[in-house]
Amino acid sequence: MNGVTVIAFVIGILLMVVGLAVSIALHEIGHLAPAKAFGLRVGQYMIGFGPTLWSRTYGETQYGIKALPLGGYISMAGMYPPSPKEAAGEGRAGGGFFATMVQDARSVNDETMVVEDDRVFYKLPVYKRVIIMLGGPVMNLLLAIVLFAILFSGIGVQTATTKVASVAECVLPAGSTQTTCASSDPATPAAAAGFRAGDVIQSVGGTAVATFDDASAIIQASPGTALPVVITRDGTEQTLTLTPVAAERTFTGANGQTETRTVGYAGIYSVQDYVRQPIWAGPKAAIQNVGAVAGIIVQLPVKVYDTAVTLFTGGERDPNGPLSIVGAGILSGEVAAADAPILSRVAGFLSLLASLNIALFVFNLVPLLPLDGGHIVVALWDGLKRALAKLFGRPPPKPVDATKLVPLTFVVVILLIGMSAILILADLINPVSLIG
Repeated sequence: MNGVTVIAFVIGILLMVVGLAVSIALHEIGHLAPAKAFGLRVGQYMIGFGPTLWSRTYGETQYGIKALPLGGYISMAGMYPPSPKEAAGEGRAGGGFFATMVQDARSVNDETMVVEDDRVFYKLPVYKRVIIMLGGPVMNLLLAIVLFAILFSGIGVQTATTKVASVAECVLPAGSTQTTCASSDPATPAAAAGFRAGDVIQSVGGTAVATFDDASAIIQASPGTALPVVITRDGTEQTLTLTPVAAERTFTGANGQTETRTVGYAGIYSVQDYVRQPIWAGPKAAIQNVGAVAGIIVQLPVKVYDTAVTLFTGGERDPNGPLSIVGAGILSGEVAAADAPILSRVAGFLSLLASLNIALFVFNLVPLLPLDGGHIVVALWDGLKRALAKLFGRPPPKPVDATKLVPLTFVVVILLIGMSAILILADLINPVSLIG
């Protein structure tokens, strides 16, 4: 890398860090806004972890930024019911490592509550608790939809247009390494028909074409057939006669295997341009990405194991496998440093950031504490217990005490830290690369 490329690479990484911080900030706003709207007391709104770099208190909430922008949180009063000691005047700690963890979690929770204050999370109706916990992931989904909409409908999708960029002069034998035409090489059908750079193809064989792929499909299906091709040249429509020659070309089949087929060849190269898509194309792409990421999350332990194997064997990583934030930063740096137009690099960055937000959306809905999905499951379980008690005429049950799940939460956190460590090491030692 030269100096300029290194600077561009670093800028790409910094942009991803900023993008991640913004995504986390919006995620926490997704929790904060409904919590405030429902009258819940929120003590802190923090972006990042570690030492606090900046903070201000407005009303009853402290807002701040911490040193490591790798997460965030809001501190809501009474996420769980008060500990037995506070509620009944008794209770005891002890009983081993996990029992101590449970008691510590209860103590921390008790500190967020004020005596005779009902503005606590566990007392909210179930639907309000679900809305608060869904707010964060949904905010990431909405941000991804906006980013994909900008990408697809604002910038557009790079597409081979019907405008001719150049015309090959001669037909070279299949597998030839020639770079220039010999006098014995036959002229390409396009050159023989009189095509020129700048021509815009309107129809091929009587069929209107909107993209070069449309035109190419007709040409490839018509070896040896004379095709009338309507073009626009200098504002005037003309009709040229194109007779594709039969040529062997290699294609990648649906099963991923390469195959050789005989198709029609003309020798036309198209202009690549960004074509703006309908406004619904961005949301559609976001939803499709949700399905793809969900498939990865479901297989995450297996995917991480496969990544660990490549880490120790040096094998090629699955380009569609999981990445850490370090890997996302490296890809962002590569996009920024690529030898490509600025618009292409901007599009690549937006695509990465949108995909990251889709990953945040899906991952946070995993139904395990401490993730948002785990809190949603606890709220729904509490609601189900109350509904069943009402149905059978029983007294309302006590609120579900999720602090009892602290041991399981501890195991989940350890597993997440382990998987994150593997992915970070793999992204540093054997990274997925856009440039090979």
